[in-house]
Amino acid sequence: MATRSLIGLQCDDHIKYVYCHWDGYPSHNGQILSDHYKDRAKVEKLISLGDLSVLQPEIGESNDFDIDNRIEGVCLFYGRDRGEEDTDYRTCNDSNQLIEVGNNVGTDYVYLFQNGNWLVSTTYGDAQYESAEIAANRENELC
Repeated sequence: MATRSLIGLQCDDHIKYVYCHWDGYPSHNGQILSDHYKDRAKVEKLISLGDLSVLQPEIGESNDFDIDNRIEGVCLFYGRDRGEEDTDYRTCNDSNQLIEVGNNVGTDYVYLFQNGNWLVSTTYGDAQYESAEIAANRENELC
């Protein structure tokens, strides 16, 4: 079962975001984002490639959806790696709308790169942003 998420980048007056199908929980996607996507330029490149099947530490040049040919540690993008259409990033107005969008499309978490830091929120209940790194560490301690 997938744990879906949105991954967003705060711009001047809007947020660019993409969908990610697998492993959206803080101890996976949150940890990867916090550890490997600290540089805004790398986050911009990630978002520019559109929706993901799997987030990994490296963006890479391309990857194969066939598990036997897949390059470990490299992201899988629906457009770049599988040739799907309509997988480009989308935009919303603000962080609250990102949570709302996430809820409407059935994701469990939304991540937002803002002021050089990763934030995470659930898309249900009393949804509030917190540090993705803190959320990942808390989740890791429970396991």
